[in-house]
Amino acid sequence: MDLPCVQWQDHVAQKWRALEPKLKEQFTSLLEIDDVFRCGLSLVRQDDLDFLQQESAVYSVQKDAELAAKCRVRGNSSFKTKNYTAAALHYSKGICFAPSTSEQLSLCYANRSATLYHLQHYQECLDDIDRAVKNGYPSHLLHKLEDRRTLCFKHLSVHEKGREDDQNPASNDCKGSDTANSPSVGPLTVGICPQVVVDSTVEKGRHLVAVNRIAAGEVILTDRPYSCVLLPGMEEVKGKVGRYGREREVLFGVEDRRCHRCLTETLILVPCDRCSYSRYCSTGCQQEAWEEHHRWECALGADLMAMGVMSQLALRLALKAGLKNFLLAREPIRDKHKECFNNHSSDPSTSSYGGSYLNVYNLLHHLNHHSPALRFMCAVTAATLYLKLSKAGPPPVSWSHTPQGPNKEGGDADWNAEQWMLGSAVLQHILQLRCNAQAIVVLQDTGATNSPVQSNREIRIATAVFPTLSLLNHSCCPNTSLVFSTGGIIEPSGSALSADFSGGEAEWRHKVQGVTVTVRAAKLITPGQEILHCYGPHSSRMVTQERRCLLQEQYYFLCQCEACSQQQQDVEEPRQQEPGAEGRDLGLLCIKCKGSLKKRSEDREAGFVCSRSSCSHCMSLSDVNNSLQEIRVNLEKAVELMETDRPGEALRLLKKTLCQSGLILAETHPLQGELADATARAYASLGDWNSAASHLERSAVAIASQFGKESVELGRQLFKLAQLHFNGGSRGAALSVIPKVRRLLCLHCGPHCHELQELKAMEDCLQGTYCSALPYGGIHATDPWAVSDFPLFLIFRSLVS
Repeated sequence: MDLPCVQWQDHVAQKWRALEPKLKEQFTSLLEIDDVFRCGLSLVRQDDLDFLQQESAVYSVQKDAELAAKCRVRGNSSFKTKNYTAAALHYSKGICFAPSTSEQLSLCYANRSATLYHLQHYQECLDDIDRAVKNGYPSHLLHKLEDRRTLCFKHLSVHEKGREDDQNPASNDCKGSDTANSPSVGPLTVGICPQVVVDSTVEKGRHLVAVNRIAAGEVILTDRPYSCVLLPGMEEVKGKVGRYGREREVLFGVEDRRCHRCLTETLILVPCDRCSYSRYCSTGCQQEAWEEHHRWECALGADLMAMGVMSQLALRLALKAGLKNFLLAREPIRDKHKECFNNHSSDPSTSSYGGSYLNVYNLLHHLNHHSPALRFMCAVTAATLYLKLSKAGPPPVSWSHTPQGPNKEGGDADWNAEQWMLGSAVLQHILQLRCNAQAIVVLQDTGATNSPVQSNREIRIATAVFPTLSLLNHSCCPNTSLVFSTGGIIEPSGSALSADFSGGEAEWRHKVQGVTVTVRAAKLITPGQEILHCYGPHSSRMVTQERRCLLQEQYYFLCQCEACSQQQQDVEEPRQQEPGAEGRDLGLLCIKCKGSLKKRSEDREAGFVCSRSSCSHCMSLSDVNNSLQEIRVNLEKAVELMETDRPGEALRLLKKTLCQSGLILAETHPLQGELADATARAYASLGDWNSAASHLERSAVAIASQFGKESVELGRQLFKLAQLHFNGGSRGAALSVIPKVRRLLCLHCGPHCHELQELKAMEDCLQGTYCSALPYGGIHATDPWAVSDFPLFLIFRSLVS
């Protein structure tokens, strides 16, 4: 929920409409953030605070022993059906809800230790046993924990011996590359490569420009967010399919599965001691979040959820920066060091708390582009948060001049006249985030856990501000690609870096871990070219007029990128367009002659006409939309059948739908690609790998048309195709597609991504390097691989005995 809840939006909108015309005029005329905030602050009344208190009650984040008990009961039900992952998540929720004095806390820890034992997380199981005992686990049940503890120690001793054996060079020869365990792997680093500098012009603002040649696939920059906020929401965790039916689905929010600081996905979350919402992957993350922002957010948890993610992220940015950095960023450039930083520094990420905040502070807030009503909404929201924070306790340490000891929550300092600037900073960041927030997306497993075919879907898990990434301007045909990582190391230091600068990397990049984004060159970038990435509207998937309209509405600029400029030239100087350009085939077929359909005019309601002059058959927009809708409904039904373990029924429906779609859709149409993808999944579920591969090849044609032959989407689709060929025993076909997959994934994701490790294992097996390690005709696939923008994402898991 990016924006405040609907009730708060309606409340503020009504407040705006009720303002006297003179006050409206005065507010609209304000041109400075400080003035807008002060005006909003003067208009907030006690009834506004009371209204927020009322609406935020539904987001209660208080500890509750009764809710903890309910979570434990749900966990017990999942445990009985051997759905240990779901059970662990339920117990973790119970731990977060349980007050420190409640017996439920020790019971949930003890029960979670049982699930961790069955999931073979023995050390974590021991840790939970210790927590259960520490929190007063009933003495008459302690023998259960002691027996479990003994079993864990036995397993760990066996694993320790196995680890010693693995250190033998002879045994290492049989292992695939594992960047997480390889001794050559160093901590993740962050910064900009030396081939790129920060430039600044009136037209483009601060942006990145290449000063030397950058080859395709090279890392241009790695950045971590100045701050991020996890998105509260529901993601599906399906039940396990059994012989007598399917266990009922259970739903968990993103907040139940990931650390609220580094976004690591884990079953073993560490709760906040005071609220039931915030939880972390470790005590380290818990403590760092507490010091950075949560000690002030904790009391406002429900209010912040009602105010939306953007408001919470804006508050975190201000809290992390502090008064000192905020005042420094506001000052005019006076010294050479700061001037150099703001214009031509090769590494603006030199400091997480100092330098990078300058990048955040200098992001455009577009105050004068926002409507008066929206400005009023943001101002009142920021002012209300400021007042709630001031009433909750002393001012944040970072915004107080009063020295405070390390053991004080906020000292005895009172809020003073200077600290209204905290609210002004929050307002500025709220306005900036409307154009500069970055969504963090990952692939999430769904579907039956014991099915040979596992599905994924792309979910947005957080919103963040990346100080260095924010310097990249938009292009509808970008020369870069982005990859996100959460909570760990992406790749070893120096990987994917050219020999020209890999030796000097220690001087330009800082070793960090956590949430990161890696930007690579998607094509050759020559000296003088600007480094660009796509804000959303892409030339391969959207016509120029639509792209420009969306960019103008959200980002307040008229796109003049290469793709848009070329189209403008084509309008002024008509010429024969190449396939894939603006006049590209729509992927729709004439039902009479099978020729391609084209739009009758620029009017969206005008319908379509056959491109063949000998036919010229017309179809209305409603007829085409009805046909497409019928196809999509059947596709969704087929997917549902597969999700309920009925691939045979799904395949029959898909075959019928493919006959229907063939009358109106070309092979390049995205919907035809989705149908082929789903059909491949159905065949794979039935163990017919060769038929699955045949249909996936058809899907790859649509992917290449939609996203391009050099896209990461095509690379992931071909990766699935390689797995199908491998599982089907088609050695030649698999070996022929593997080099294409390797090139595309290495280009976009780097040489150490999980898919490439699995690809190497498949290739070695097919070439006889270690066939004894993996049975021919099958390899265990555990990593997500997907087709972006498709509603269905697949992992074709092999049936390894």
